[in-house]
Amino acid sequence: MKIALIGASGFVGAAVLSELLARGHQVTALVRDPAKALPAAVTVKVADAFDAAAVARAVEGQDAVVSAFNPGWDAPDLYDQFFNGSAAIEQGVALGGVKRLLVVGGAGSLFVAPGVQLVDTASFTDHVRANVVPGARAARDALTRIRANTELDWTFLSPPAMLAPGERSGHYRSGGEDLLMDGERPAGISVADLAVAIVDEIETPRHVKERFTVASAV
Repeated sequence: MKIALIGASGFVGAAVLSELLARGHQVTALVRDPAKALPAAVTVKVADAFDAAAVARAVEGQDAVVSAFNPGWDAPDLYDQFFNGSAAIEQGVALGGVKRLLVVGGAGSLFVAPGVQLVDTASFTDHVRANVVPGARAARDALTRIRANTELDWTFLSPPAMLAPGERSGHYRSGGEDLLMDGERPAGISVADLAVAIVDEIETPRHVKERFTVASAV
């Protein structure tokens, strides 16, 4: 498949890039800085994620787009940058004539109790850096916005609460709207196995126009 990848040099995006290439997909990376080092097999296109028209030009002719967009947790005005960038990507993919979009969102919008999302709990706001919270809230609002999108065959993937470097096992378990747990503790996954779940969903869609989550199978 021909896959456009946004955020290819980031923590999640780099793992997704490796997984896509390992499975033989043709990858086009959308970057703002063409000087960033990427594998020779990758087609690089310069496009600002905040510019829907630029995104549209860059993704035209692709089979699907994976967005691992994140302006950076230390970005000023993080809420606005995250929310507005996500909106421009969503619009640009549609303008570019691509139907399939997978968005990697945050765990904050997952439910921990009926009507209660993780981002609104004291355990979240007390245990993450204060500057991360606006990004988590923006990701939640981006999910609300994309749920209303009838143009795209979208999927929104929320990682579990714990996402860390680690080896690829190739295995994971899936969930829906609720935070996955390991006993009394929030579940986790390696970024390599998160990438496996992302590429599996692109190759064999099971969650079109849905949000889902994953965690380690062990």
